[in-house]
Amino acid sequence: MSALFINPRFVKDEKGRDLGVFLTKSEFDKLLEELEDLEDIKSYDEAKNRADEEYVPYEQALAEIKQRRPK
Repeated sequence: MSALFINPRFVKDEKGRDLGVFLTKSEFDKLLEELEDLEDIKSYDEAKNRADEEYVPYEQALAEIKQRRPK
């Protein structure tokens, strides 16, 4: 992940209360990319924490699925 530099501009109502945030398209895309990276890291960490669970090799799982399909 690279450093994330964004310049948010806040949209306010007539009383000065925050209503939303304006980002450029490139800032928004960078933010989404960073979130996706964080999701990947979270998934990796969760999988690593389940390392002691039993796993079925891909080929075996695929064969079992094919056997269960109605013909």
